[in-house]
Amino acid sequence: MIRSPDHPTADTPLAAEPGAVVLIVDDVPDNVAPLHDALDDAGYTVLVALDGEAAIRRARQALPDVVLLDAVMPGLDGFEVARQLKADPSTAHIPILFMTGLTETEHLVAALEAGGVDYVTKPIKPREVMARMGVHLRQSRQSRQGALERSQARNALDAFGYATITVRARDGRLMWQTPLARDLLQRYFGTEAPVTPSPVLQWLERLLPEFAEPPAPGQPVREPPRLTIDHGPRRLSFRLHQQIGDEDEAQGEPGDWLIVMQETSDAAVLEALAQAFGLTAREAEVLYWVVKGKINRDIGDILGSSPATVKKHLERIHAKLGVETRTAAAAMAINRVPLLQPRGG
Repeated sequence: MIRSPDHPTADTPLAAEPGAVVLIVDDVPDNVAPLHDALDDAGYTVLVALDGEAAIRRARQALPDVVLLDAVMPGLDGFEVARQLKADPSTAHIPILFMTGLTETEHLVAALEAGGVDYVTKPIKPREVMARMGVHLRQSRQSRQGALERSQARNALDAFGYATITVRARDGRLMWQTPLARDLLQRYFGTEAPVTPSPVLQWLERLLPEFAEPPAPGQPVREPPRLTIDHGPRRLSFRLHQQIGDEDEAQGEPGDWLIVMQETSDAAVLEALAQAFGLTAREAEVLYWVVKGKINRDIGDILGSSPATVKKHLERIHAKLGVETRTAAAAMAINRVPLLQPRGG
């Protein structure tokens, strides 16, 4: 949030953040020079833009660690520059400090609404700028490091056949997705970020009233019912987890929801059954349909076999699983092969 312009003391440390790049945006070169020299002497790498369009180009190319932005400029003013930088995912994380001679409340509110995190008043005092800048640089880097760690953890799921997305509870906007998630959403729904598919939104709307709050102390944690979307022989399941520590939650608003997706198919289930119990391909098919609740006659119709042949396969399945009934065989298969577990939604 924008802070009041209280002045730092003479003891305020002014050492530059290691490797920090600062972009100064001001249409008056004489205003830029003293601040440029002070930042350069302190060890910062300093870039300069003299108008709004150049500022946007420079920010996208160099991705500075912080932007010092003049509020009033001809053409694109500082407020519009800030809005465009915050709307671009590649530059949205960069903290923006406004430099302004405007101290009226409406101007400061405009700076906040445009995406500014702080402001300094003109005439600029380099020592004050660096003191404020150092605070926001450290906060920004800590936030980005946390985001990087979360991103690495989520991307690791892709390697195991899982995909992840985050959906903002406040408005249902798809905020983040792994590469595998993007491919799956496109294939199943024909959508892409920031659009969350309608079936997923409807599923969340049903679940959130009951599962938005953590369980009371001593109460078991219940997993929300899953959503499953069938697509020919394949299906896509969605599993819901709350992501803790989001900015929205810190302000008392619902945060983002982390959703884990996994695609499965009948072929994958049959292979898992065969490997789990040492079954032949046909025995795995028979057990699969037993789990689905089919009787021998129905299984025979599906597989093109007689009920007697299905019965023989089932007897061998019972022997391999060490059970005596089809109900016990189905229960063991569900417990051993997670892909067979009932799907919610």
